[in-house]
Amino acid sequence: MEVIKNFLDKLIQWFCIVIMGVMTILVTWQVITRYVFNNPSVVTEQTSQYLFVWLIMYGSAYVFGKREHMQISFVRDKAPKCVRKIIDIFQEIVTTVFVMGVMVYGGYFSALRQMGQIDAALQIPMGAIYSAIPISGIIIIFYAINNIKKIAFSKEDK
Repeated sequence: MEVIKNFLDKLIQWFCIVIMGVMTILVTWQVITRYVFNNPSVVTEQTSQYLFVWLIMYGSAYVFGKREHMQISFVRDKAPKCVRKIIDIFQEIVTTVFVMGVMVYGGYFSALRQMGQIDAALQIPMGAIYSAIPISGIIIIFYAINNIKKIAFSKEDK
């Protein structure tokens, strides 16, 4: 499972790096066309907006997998060491249930409904853009399972 996680980490890292590079080029071109040529490009504006959404969705899944996301750890830190594992596992399970219901289930049907709607500037189905929600949800579920395994079998408290 760790090999798959490492591969997925690298894949998402490179995907986010490429998205950031493409967004930088698109936004630079947008600024040039807007202020130099006085003719803004709608395609670059829409593309950079959609890429930003993808960057957020896949980047948040990556951060969740690293367990570097924001969390309110006041209760966990005040608990005895024997209870901390239980709290950590409970947090992962609650997150997984939420992600399964909202991101994977809801996101899948939302993306499916939007497949008939075509973006005016890019001429692609909006469902393709919305597909980032269930895909990142599946990645988060994989990371949550991996995190639960690591927490359950860890010898010491972090």
